[in-house]
Amino acid sequence: MKIGFIGLGRMGKNMVLRLLQKKHKVVAHNRSHEPIKEVANKGAIAAYNLDEFFSKLEKPRIIWLMLPAGDVTEQHIEKIKPYLTPGDILIDGGNAKYLDSVRRYKMLAEKGVKFLDAGVSGGLIGAKIGYCLMIGGDKEAYQKVEPIFKSLATDDGYLYCGPSGSGHYVKMVHNAIEYGMMQAMGEGFELLMNSPYAKDVDLKKISHLWNHGSIVRSFLMEMAENAFSKDAKLEKISDYVEDTGEGKWSIQEALERGVPFSVITQSLYIRYRSRQKESFNAKVLAALRQEFGGHQVKEKK
Repeated sequence: MKIGFIGLGRMGKNMVLRLLQKKHKVVAHNRSHEPIKEVANKGAIAAYNLDEFFSKLEKPRIIWLMLPAGDVTEQHIEKIKPYLTPGDILIDGGNAKYLDSVRRYKMLAEKGVKFLDAGVSGGLIGAKIGYCLMIGGDKEAYQKVEPIFKSLATDDGYLYCGPSGSGHYVKMVHNAIEYGMMQAMGEGFELLMNSPYAKDVDLKKISHLWNHGSIVRSFLMEMAENAFSKDAKLEKISDYVEDTGEGKWSIQEALERGVPFSVITQSLYIRYRSRQKESFNAKVLAALRQEFGGHQVKEKK
């Protein structure tokens, strides 16, 4: 099949390379030109502006956006909207909020354009082993694009989840679960580093062990093993942890629907704590202990 691909970042570029390996034709566009040249050298059709991009796609067109969620995706949809014609299919593979996807579906439907929301998981290694795809939107459009999804995915690694927004909703919950799993792993490894056996602990060997027959073996544990292989005690990186929004959105959903969500909620708060240079909360606690019990506080240097 022939597909237009906009967004050649870490994920997007690898997805294009996988599609090329599976013998699809890809028209590739990106804001900066270097990634375009890189995928063009592997067989993609280069498009350095939107006029060129759309001229190289036959109607009805299939277009995949792989861009940061939020304003960047919104702006790009507005830019390409005048080019879109009835029958075109637009796929958003970013980590969009599902309500944004529902709104975009309705807005594009007025132009006769089909919209699919596709949550993509698999990380950088997905180009090699395949991705996990969670797709929502028009079922007829999904069926038309299914050969693309099948080529991108690992075996049994793609699913039509339901109406518009369902793909990004399932991906949101997926990422929220990931928050909790990562937090549990981080706490476990920290306990090992503070155990009576800390000087003998080899986190690379332990994570390697746990990836063989253990109940906690997983893709994330494999990533932990990779990380400890590069930096045995993670001394080269800071303890600042970012997030891309899915955890927060999931917690908001849980609150609105009365669903207990304690582990994932706590994992998000710990990420917020990691970004503080110092905790005013902790200062208040120390001051209160001094006031009510005369407990010693440490003076700031």
